[in-house]
Amino acid sequence: MLLVAGLNAHYGRAHILRDMALEIGAGEVMVLLGRNGAGKSTTMKSIIGLLRPTSGRVLYGGRDIAGEEPHRVARSGVGYVPEDRRVFADLTVMENLEVGRQPAREGQRAWTPARLFELFPNLGRMRDRPGGRMSGGEQQMLTIARTLMGNPRLLLLDEPSEGLAPVIVEQMAAAILALKAEGLTILLAEQNPHFAGGIADRATVVEKGAVVWSGSMAALRADDDARRRYLAV
Repeated sequence: MLLVAGLNAHYGRAHILRDMALEIGAGEVMVLLGRNGAGKSTTMKSIIGLLRPTSGRVLYGGRDIAGEEPHRVARSGVGYVPEDRRVFADLTVMENLEVGRQPAREGQRAWTPARLFELFPNLGRMRDRPGGRMSGGEQQMLTIARTLMGNPRLLLLDEPSEGLAPVIVEQMAAAILALKAEGLTILLAEQNPHFAGGIADRATVVEKGAVVWSGSMAALRADDDARRRYLAV
């Protein structure tokens, strides 16, 4: 579904990503783990096109999308949920969802507001509420739901558990597991190994913009040295 190879990216003169490489199969959930500033969000932005890589490939379904405009990447079936949520504060829940609507994709069951309200019951109870009058957790749910209205085949989730109350984090994990059961391919960036451990199949650990560890979540749980070296605060 997604192959990233030799990806380099800069902010000005600062070299952020250094030969980033990862591979995700269809229906798989992979987590990018690393401390704050390790390069996880930059990897996401380089995939979706918000940051143009200086070199490397981003193959989505076999097609190189590196450097394409974000709207073209989104139309091809890649959904992106940024860490700062970015709901439309003056629009209601229903109106926010309509903003994200794209046509159904061949061989895939289309997302509708009714289906999304089953996934996020909180949103169904506030469908006429403006986005700006929702809690942070509710806004996070709305941002994911709005992205799903685009019927993505690949979903990029940047720090979905950050700053959320524990009960909302549990709901978020349940929602991601439900999406996994639907067969959606998911790449998420996280600082929280405990949250990621309950939902991801594999992990790629990033440090200073480069991959320093990759393997199954079970292998990461068993590797005390890697967790202490790259993930301990």
